[in-house]
Amino acid sequence: MSENEYEYQREVEELEQESATAARLFDIRRVIGSLFVIYGIIVTIAGITASNAAIHKAAGININLWTGLGMLALGVFFLIWLTLSPSPPPPSAPPEPSAPPEVP
Repeated sequence: MSENEYEYQREVEELEQESATAARLFDIRRVIGSLFVIYGIIVTIAGITASNAAIHKAAGININLWTGLGMLALGVFFLIWLTLSPSPPPPSAPPEPSAPPEVP
């Protein structure tokens, strides 16, 4: 292989490694867990500050509070799952092959 081909191969390997790192960063469990935690906090606050009329309207159940707590629990579950079972690291690059021996 020529020097140009080695350089091209090295650049491809670097891009593959960066892509794998970006994929781990934007793991779907992190996105879903974060959104559920954020929305869960908002809905829980709405449930805590609910008026008696709103609670009576929902058959005496503070639905915002219970839904918010459920969303928080689900979001925390996703984030714990991500922590306990992270995505596998990208495969390491194989060593560069040495030049074949010259035949006399």
